[in-house]
Amino acid sequence: MNVAVVGGGWSGLAAAVTLVRAGHKVTLCEMAAQLGGRARRVDSDGLALDNGQHILIGAYTSTLDLMDAVGVDVPQVLRRSPLQFVDAQGHGLRLPAGAPMLAFVQGVLAHRGWRWSERLSLLAAASRWALQGFACDEALSVAALTRRLPARLRDELIDPLCVAALNTPAPQASARVFLRVLKDALFSGAGSADLLLPSRHLDDLLPGPAQTWLTQHGAHLRLGRRAMRLRLEGSTWLLDDEPFDAVVLAATALEAARLAEPIAPAWAAQARALRYEPIVTVYLRGAQAALPFPMLALRSDDAGPAQFVFDHGSLRGEPGLLAFVISGAAPWVERGNEAVIEAVQAQAAAQLTVGELEPCRVLTEKRATFACVPGLQRPGARIAPRLFAAGDYIAGPYPATLEGAVRSGLDAAAAVG
Repeated sequence: MNVAVVGGGWSGLAAAVTLVRAGHKVTLCEMAAQLGGRARRVDSDGLALDNGQHILIGAYTSTLDLMDAVGVDVPQVLRRSPLQFVDAQGHGLRLPAGAPMLAFVQGVLAHRGWRWSERLSLLAAASRWALQGFACDEALSVAALTRRLPARLRDELIDPLCVAALNTPAPQASARVFLRVLKDALFSGAGSADLLLPSRHLDDLLPGPAQTWLTQHGAHLRLGRRAMRLRLEGSTWLLDDEPFDAVVLAATALEAARLAEPIAPAWAAQARALRYEPIVTVYLRGAQAALPFPMLALRSDDAGPAQFVFDHGSLRGEPGLLAFVISGAAPWVERGNEAVIEAVQAQAAAQLTVGELEPCRVLTEKRATFACVPGLQRPGARIAPRLFAAGDYIAGPYPATLEGAVRSGLDAAAAVG
């Protein structure tokens, strides 16, 4: 078939590659000048940065398989290590290598910063979740799910893990989705809980290799071109008057809703109703800036906004460059970049030993992810006959992650046939 894919983010790339591999003729339209969507490299004043710090885990096999399919040497672009949430002193949760559930038990028991009663409380809660199949009432929040855990465990593990995985604070975050992430990390086999940190720019993980692969395999790529109109004429879809047998809308929810409105107003309304959470990445540079680990957890509060910091000197050979990530960042977006920089500098001075840090860039994704709240009704993948949607916001088990985006693209391509 002749298929149009509208949107060149990770879901659109997944759909396009899968459709080409199935033997279809594919035209990929992307309104930006480059592929990658919200996970790409951004060049600003001669400085190459990523528009966010994206962490994968070993359980995200669909993303890893897609990268391999387009020729990416995965071990060269992702640094794999057992899961750890540690601070600058090395204190925190570390999982040893091996079967993830056993590693989780071993890591919790070995955590010297928690009392024995706290460690046993966490293991008891995890056991209950496992016995219940990592399922719970749709209306339950992560804060409600974990309310009986000691405050220290919630502050040091649950809350930062929740905001990292769902980009939604625990009091507002869906416990059902949170448990699904834990299930896949702890029960998907050896290495499923491993951290995979990019050691290259995001373009090298998928967008660049996928663009090369698609071009070599006959796909038509149209960058810097916004799709303006979609309509059905008989059995043919007309995208800006160009005929296609099927269309995959892999653009943002708002763009997809704009195109789908004349065809499926109810679907478009549901897509438009999604609320969003921002993510702010603060890049700071210092002559002595180096961390003991590539990624550290930070104590986050009303004065110190960042939950994690990444050492790009260790990860990518860019000495002195640190990236501080603020998830669920709506209150800080309102305060403005100057206040954010000052707060992160103060937080770094209090929690790290890196010397003086100078501001480099502040990158804000105001619609980084949908707000993953309890009972959220997300739009489905099927819009109309031979018209499908793909994106991390589409109904599915995952929050707005790269894996969620890729899986939705794979599902849309499979639905095309």
